[in-house]
Amino acid sequence: MNKRLTTILSATLCIALLSGCTQKSSEQKTDKDKSEKVATVKVLTKDEFNKAKDSALLVDARSNDEFNGWAVNGSKNGGHIKNATDFSAGWLDCEYDEKKNLEGKTREEVLEDAINNKQLKKASSVVVYDTNGKDAGEVADYLASKGVKNVSQYTAKDEINNKSVELVSYPRYDILVPANYVKDIIDGKKDVSPELKGFDKDNTVIVDVRWGDDKESGYLEGHVPTAVHVNTDEFEPPKEHVKGKEEWRLTNDDDLVKLLLKNGITSEKNVIITSPEPMAASRFGVICKYLGVKDVRIMNGGLVVWNGLGYDLEKKKVNPKSESDFKSEYPKNQDIIVTIPELKEKMKDKDAFELVDVRTKEEYDGKISGYSYHNIKGRIENAKYGQPGLKDSSSMYFYRNIDKTMRNADEIKAMWKKNNIDINKPMTFMCGSGWRAAEALRDARVMGLDKTDLYSDGWIAWSNEGNPYIGGK
Repeated sequence: MNKRLTTILSATLCIALLSGCTQKSSEQKTDKDKSEKVATVKVLTKDEFNKAKDSALLVDARSNDEFNGWAVNGSKNGGHIKNATDFSAGWLDCEYDEKKNLEGKTREEVLEDAINNKQLKKASSVVVYDTNGKDAGEVADYLASKGVKNVSQYTAKDEINNKSVELVSYPRYDILVPANYVKDIIDGKKDVSPELKGFDKDNTVIVDVRWGDDKESGYLEGHVPTAVHVNTDEFEPPKEHVKGKEEWRLTNDDDLVKLLLKNGITSEKNVIITSPEPMAASRFGVICKYLGVKDVRIMNGGLVVWNGLGYDLEKKKVNPKSESDFKSEYPKNQDIIVTIPELKEKMKDKDAFELVDVRTKEEYDGKISGYSYHNIKGRIENAKYGQPGLKDSSSMYFYRNIDKTMRNADEIKAMWKKNNIDINKPMTFMCGSGWRAAEALRDARVMGLDKTDLYSDGWIAWSNEGNPYIGGK
């Protein structure tokens, strides 16, 4: 078996790991859940909400898609009320493997981290809102049971649907597509939303990205219907770029285009990428964008959210309709991927950009390499710690919610600031081989940070080629 299995792609092959959650409705709770006694919080009237909202900490209990900016689930407008944080009701009912997750945390510890990150226990009062009259009550009761003080709830349907109310959306929230819209496209619906104009069934390619062939990857155990499978080894074939040192570097542009054409992707197509693992989806998304595919999106939360909505998975191989002409010159967006020579050139003016190292602290400090097939430890000089996860080279714990959706942008920015990363500068993301960094780049782009790129070959290629570094032995 490919020795990369136990390192870079452990999260890909163990779908029910750290964030392996499936949302369940309140009707699916166990008898034990129903019998647990939690505080019943006050339901605010409109006048009470208007009086409280400026002094209370507002918590949005709706889906991550709605919070980010999508008008879904019956809402007329997308985005969240100004100054609100998020704590989705969908997080409360997740199936979570407490024994096999990457960080060794219990489910309650993950949710407790979310409570602490949002400083909910420090707030003098907390108002949880929704639009369906159910989610806010579930979240408010849960927060009260965990020691959050002065919690109340409110149904903000009128406020969300009123264009005179200021709502906040991420500048490029549309990069992360709601699973229900992906299903609508697959089902043949046209113009499912203004943000997805042109994403019709006939000109949209759904892709499932994971390591391994159709069987060993788990693709045949279930994937989004119509999704063609891309094995990550096809764009990162194992090879000895340096004698005696096997790596998984991005292959050349011609071979990348051949891979896209084989799977029916030309520069004129729309692409939606799905995966059990957001890192894999993000990595392939950068490749498509780099080559010049017309419009590239990623399904938010991947298969976790898809399954949570109760949608069926397809278990048969989907044979792509191959293309012969990419229909444009490539790469069209060369500046999104940085090569080793280009990084060296950028580093001549180290103060002009931030090199963000999205590896664990132990990797960053040079205590471990992070990979079983690589033994050089250390980091590139002047790289800033990007804080992905705690214990595993596949973990993106600090960039995700428990359902694998994108973490609150304000919290990610605060984390970067704490690590002395200046987001006002251009940012180049790197990790061991480009996976974790690709997800961090995706999040930065969702936030509207467009002067960002990916140093694709990462620490492994940099150190294998004998380039200078600090730390380690």
